[in-house]
Formats: sequence, structure tokens, C-alpha cells
Amino acid sequence: MADRSTSRSETAYLPPSAPPMNHGHTTAAWTMTVLVIVGFTVGAVGMVLAFSWLFWTGVGLTVLGVLLGKILQLMGFGQGGDRTRAKEERAAAEGRSH
Repeated sequence: MADRSTSRSETAYLPPSAPPMNHGHTTAAWTMTVLVIVGFTVGAVGMVLAFSWLFWTGVGLTVLGVLLGKILQLMGFGQGGDRTRAKEERAAAEGRSH
């Protein structure tokens, strides 16, 4: 039988700092998520009922949700944004956190 014991040690390489831990709980993320879900639902109902105008309304809501989410992220309401960090600091000062 072969000897399976090894004397090597493993080296772990960790990132220099931990990434933000809010898991996407931001205004930009929630706005985009809600609008995309509503858009897909409206589009699906339009497709099932054969109302093309309702289907395209759903597509428009979905595109609007993605664009609005990106705009809000660029305005600082996304993960790591100035307004999100300020909100988290206020919550920490008041003893609240995620």
C-alpha cells in the first residue's frame, strides 16, 4: 500500500480587505428588482391573453427597471455608493444594522 501522508502545508491567499457585506440591500437594487419582476409579470399576462400592447408595456417596464437601477447606482444609491454608505453609518450609529 502506498503511503498517503504528506508534509506539505497549504497557503491561503486572501483579498486585502473584505468586500461590502450589504448583499445588495440598496435602493438601486430593490428598485431594479421590483420593476423587472413587475415588467416580466405584465409581459407574461399580455402574452397569455394575446394583448400585444400589454406585452410591450411589460417589456418597457423591464427595460425601465434596468436603466433606473443603473442610474441610481451611478447616483450613489448602489453598493459602495456614497449615499448607501451614509445610510449604513447612520444605521450603525443608531444601533441598527442588516
